[in-house]
Amino acid sequence: MPTVIDIPVERITDWPSFHEVFQNALGFPAFYGRNMDAWIDCMTSIDRAEDRMSAVTVASGEILIMKIEHAFEFRQRCPDQYDAIVESSAFVNYRRAHVGETPVLALLLVDQPSEL
Repeated sequence: MPTVIDIPVERITDWPSFHEVFQNALGFPAFYGRNMDAWIDCMTSIDRAEDRMSAVTVASGEILIMKIEHAFEFRQRCPDQYDAIVESSAFVNYRRAHVGETPVLALLLVDQPSEL
């Protein structure tokens, strides 16, 4: 069974808040570098609790699903941060596949229907 974690993107307004949200939501360590290279490193180890790169972990072979509510609004408001989540998640899976490991991340992008 995959693990689903809500990412409160409504709290993201810039790069510092992006890293704060992810550090809090996933329990990245105090030494987290607050840049995308550090984000990728933490997420690459999401199924290796012994690495202590996050408090949230999944079992080997399982997937962490990051649920992004109001994805369209987030994309409009913070396009660089939105693109970073999509591209860096893909890179984490590519990086793992390149060394023979299974993908570990998925995105669930949810939009609320507009009221007519």
